[in-house]
Amino acid sequence: MDIPLACQEQLLPGADLIDKYALAVSLGYRGIELRGRGELAFARRLPELRRARAAGVVTPTVCVEMDHFIGDFDPARSRDAVRNLRSQLSVIAELGGVGAMTPAAWGMFSRRLPPHEPPRSPEADRRVLVDALGELGEHARSEGVTLFLEPLNRYEDHMVNRLDQAVELCRAVGSPAVRVVADTYHMNIEEDDPCAALRAAAPYLGHVQVSDSNRHQPGAGHLDWAALRDTLAGIGYPGWLALECRLRGEPVAALRQAAAVLTSVRPRRAAA
Repeated sequence: MDIPLACQEQLLPGADLIDKYALAVSLGYRGIELRGRGELAFARRLPELRRARAAGVVTPTVCVEMDHFIGDFDPARSRDAVRNLRSQLSVIAELGGVGAMTPAAWGMFSRRLPPHEPPRSPEADRRVLVDALGELGEHARSEGVTLFLEPLNRYEDHMVNRLDQAVELCRAVGSPAVRVVADTYHMNIEEDDPCAALRAAAPYLGHVQVSDSNRHQPGAGHLDWAALRDTLAGIGYPGWLALECRLRGEPVAALRQAAAVLTSVRPRRAAA
């Protein structure tokens, strides 16, 4: 199964997206995953993004990059996160992409750190997320794209840590335009069996971000990439693998290593 690879824009050397894409393609990637900052900054990039698209740059997805998210405890900040994501969904639709992704929150609260108990109940957390995802799902559907919800590990978020939790929220929203992101780094911390978690989430799995167990590029840690690739092939995963990581070593060499690890074929065992 040939799953296309994308690389996040900040990892690629180059003067602009056109240069970055040329390098990415030479290394085995087929697209660039964009980053969407707050204050509607992504929409202000439209002239640059349109030039890149006209030059043949493929940008399938945008990953939100803000200091507040849809699950924020402050209703005004939650609303602003929704406003920015609506804009990002519209922009990525214009670029011919497939969708935008967000966690419930990042760095806002962890039950692993004092005071250990968040200021909002689990029931209220869920209501906030279902409401936001419902609105964003409707907007994504109208634009012909998808909103992807990403579980984060327990040290970065207290609401959605595992794929099954994200799937449950997708079911509650009931929109085909709301799907799950699997991030191999967070799964390495939270999932008892990452491959089993992928299989269980398969009907709702819309996007996969990849980094190794240490948050560096695939091949720099201890994840079983052959097993993960085989699992995605086995469930007929229809999306992209997007490299989201830190780079250990010289950047171009590290990006080349990651692409090789993600596309290499598991050796066949000799017949007994």
